[in-house]
Amino acid sequence: VQMKMRRVEPKCVINIKRIPELDYIREGPTGVRIGAATRLRRLERSGAIKRLFPALHRAIRWMASVQVRNMATIGGNLCNASPAADTAPPLIVYGARVKLASVSGERTLPVEEFFTGPGRTAMRPGEMLTEIWIPRQPEGTGSAFIKVARTAMDLAKVNVAVALTLKGWSAFNVRIALGSVAPTPMRAREAEAALEGRPPTEDLLRRVGEIASEEIRPITDVRSTAEYRREVTKVIVADALREALGMVRVVGGVA
Repeated sequence: VQMKMRRVEPKCVINIKRIPELDYIREGPTGVRIGAATRLRRLERSGAIKRLFPALHRAIRWMASVQVRNMATIGGNLCNASPAADTAPPLIVYGARVKLASVSGERTLPVEEFFTGPGRTAMRPGEMLTEIWIPRQPEGTGSAFIKVARTAMDLAKVNVAVALTLKGWSAFNVRIALGSVAPTPMRAREAEAALEGRPPTEDLLRRVGEIASEEIRPITDVRSTAEYRREVTKVIVADALREALGMVRVVGGVA
């Protein structure tokens, strides 16, 4: 994408898509490891992704066209570092980490620290993204993803992923991540804090959406206005929380 838009003009390009060591989905006791060159279509068809990380699964299903998902990789989607990247908010709320490798060794970073600006990442010269690790979520966790765009194939005007755990009648471990509303995908930490440890009443969910809309830093561009993004954020954050709560009750059997 960066080359197509002439943002970068490298002297040499290396195709890594046929390296089998970068193309895998491995489910283990602590979570799922995904090779950076794993195509989105393969992730869309993965039973482990659909079962364990439904918000990520939905985000991938809503991305572009089948033809694009057959070619695009999860590593490419992250390294492009678009503020509107659909995989970023779900990975952030699930607490995913990326593995970066170079001749000097390996290091890992939380996905939310991977993005440093539009089109920019925390990768150092000589590093490449090799793996994404997503930890298993606690029992009683529900999650959801919502995207607002002109068409299903379009970049998001706003997207949001949420995850939370119900204990009794209160919400804990609340995570809300938004895309296309700031220079990088971002956590709505004040909104999270407003719900943490409290019963998720309808009035509170609406208030959480309002708080999230106050935290974001949207701009006006060719896809939308800043004002529209704020108004939409109020609605879809509350909607995503309702959906996540519904998943806990249906999947987890919470009364």
